[in-house]
Amino acid sequence: MRIIETGIRRLVTALLVMMLAVAAAKAHDAGEKPLRPVAGMFTAEVGHASVLDSYLTPIAYGGTAMRLGYEAQQATGFNPERWTRQLDLGINYNYTHNPAGNHTMHALTIDARWGMMHRWRGVLTPGLQLMAGGSTQFTGGALYNANNSNNVASARVHWSLGFMGQAVLNTRIKRLPVTIRYQATLPVAGVFFSPEYDEAYYEIYLGNHRNLVHMGWWGNRFDMENFVAADLHLGGTSLRVGYRNRIASSWVSNINCREVTHCVVIGIGGEFLSVGRKQRAESSNIISSIYQ
Repeated sequence: MRIIETGIRRLVTALLVMMLAVAAAKAHDAGEKPLRPVAGMFTAEVGHASVLDSYLTPIAYGGTAMRLGYEAQQATGFNPERWTRQLDLGINYNYTHNPAGNHTMHALTIDARWGMMHRWRGVLTPGLQLMAGGSTQFTGGALYNANNSNNVASARVHWSLGFMGQAVLNTRIKRLPVTIRYQATLPVAGVFFSPEYDEAYYEIYLGNHRNLVHMGWWGNRFDMENFVAADLHLGGTSLRVGYRNRIASSWVSNINCREVTHCVVIGIGGEFLSVGRKQRAESSNIISSIYQ
């Protein structure tokens, strides 16, 4: 019996030692693993829009462009010092008129873009970062022109792959920390929807599905986005002031489409950590995606 009791004690002791060792190893790993806060920003945009869709009208309409968006950027888990990822979501609404001002066209679309970029820190100056990589984007929605007697709406569906890049400068204006950023996004190839010229959507509904999906490349489609902003860091909150220019154009099936917007951007946000990681933020290595 004593031999059995001694063996049980030794087994229990060994198990306890193993459990403590595993817990210590996990605690050590948790302390060594860097924290990667999410730089999140909610934005509102307003500006001017120029919209042409020759399926609905042969002339360009001009008016107001509006957008509500959310952007999240975070260092990646596999190599946070050198790679960062970005998610950008938006709801866009254009309220435009013909040159005479007696016809109105509405455009409502949603867009989602995800990208990953390699970054180089301390380029030329310690506060400057350069980033470059790839992105994928989806846009969907519709234009509506109630003044047409036959075709009153035109669908927008587009998916693309392309390049994106950023230049980020962290500096100060007197005592105020400021992050100045320029970002360009350039889709290269994808697919998009377009009916034939003068083809009614009712025909599509009845089963005429030929030549509706087209390969998009710079020969029949060109899109680009330019974005510049200054993030003013007011304690734990950041205020964004910026400008966004977006170009989306296509020419296929004798239909020309072009949308150009120029918008002022106002946003509010900051860097956020999950609840479980806030407690060890002061003692951990924190790697920001764009801020310093």
